[in-house]
Amino acid sequence: MSRDAGGTTRRSSFARDLFSRELLRYLGPGFVVTIGFIDPGNWATNIAGGSEFGFGLLWVISVSTLMLIFLQHLAAKLGIVTGHSLAANVRAHFAPAWVWIFGVTIVLACAATELAEYLGAALGFALLLHIPVYVGAPLTLIAVAALILGQQYHRVERVIVVFLAVIAVCYIIELLLVHADMASAAPHWVVPDLSGKSILVALAILGAIVMPHNLYLHSDVILSREWDIDPRQRERLMHFELADTTLAMILGWLVNSAMIIVAAEVFFHNGVVVSSIAQASQTLRPLAGPLAQVLFGIALLAAGLSSSVTSSLATANIVTGYLGRPEDTHSRLYRLSLVVVPIPALIIIATGLNPYRVLIISQVVLSIQLPLTIVPLLLLVRRRAVMREYRSGTISSATGVLIAAIVIALNVFLFFQMIGGL
Repeated sequence: MSRDAGGTTRRSSFARDLFSRELLRYLGPGFVVTIGFIDPGNWATNIAGGSEFGFGLLWVISVSTLMLIFLQHLAAKLGIVTGHSLAANVRAHFAPAWVWIFGVTIVLACAATELAEYLGAALGFALLLHIPVYVGAPLTLIAVAALILGQQYHRVERVIVVFLAVIAVCYIIELLLVHADMASAAPHWVVPDLSGKSILVALAILGAIVMPHNLYLHSDVILSREWDIDPRQRERLMHFELADTTLAMILGWLVNSAMIIVAAEVFFHNGVVVSSIAQASQTLRPLAGPLAQVLFGIALLAAGLSSSVTSSLATANIVTGYLGRPEDTHSRLYRLSLVVVPIPALIIIATGLNPYRVLIISQVVLSIQLPLTIVPLLLLVRRRAVMREYRSGTISSATGVLIAAIVIALNVFLFFQMIGGL
């Protein structure tokens, strides 16, 4: 079979491989990554989007998910071909000054991510068990450390997939409880609607879905599968990776969409202004019934705990990768990264700042860092010395540049919006 300049097969057997029983062996890493973009940060941004603008920002979910599938596939492909994570590849192939810039900013983004994840889990504990947030956050840290350090990766993966299933089921039931008008919502998945008032929330949604630490994470967890095989079979197995990524991202798209639709039906259509996740939970009870409130709490706790695990896995990989150390759960550096990076988040949570606004702003921080993750990823997958015959072709590279340009343009627009508001 002939190949183009980018090394992609012209006559693909992707559809056949999608229904192969062997695919089941490779499902998992994409779903681990997916939990990261239905985390508590998404709850805050999606509730904000749905309660303030109705179905109007559903298109942001669609566009962001398409971007995510493309970028996550590139990150996974980089890991498969090189046998190393994105962090290790950046350290190996960029000048020290750039390594420092990329490394410091992604660690700061990880700290912002930890804030969203641990706060979300703490809010889940508060809503369901009435545990104070300042107690729930360190309790989450203890649970995360115990799970990561006490289990093999494959067991952690199964736990996360179970959490993902719980979240999805909860929101399917909530859609039924609020009698969602799917016919009215459907056009908004594909018709853009953006204004000066909605740009901050739209950008926050983008940052909450296309999360920089998740690109690092996917390039690492994909190595949990066996890829060191006959090169003639590698491309077929890459189809399995793409199927895993696509199926998982579609599930994430559905859950994120459900969050906006529920918020629009319950809050926007009733003229309710939501200023906190706790308020959203309390308001659900009279408007949608006690079961909706309980499901909200269960799903939020599941999202907070599972995304805290994945963000901690990403943080440990990033720290060890940028410092050129092996990713060993028994090493002092690995253990320190699990405990030290979340400390700023625990301090902020303990101060009692408005959790709702903190969650939204944390997602904006991720979006601002995102170009500093996308650009080195695109450069790496384009280099023949790194990817050999699997380097990105012209169309793939152009698509990546377009996505990077959109993200950077949105950030510049946000910057001037914030300057104008001072």
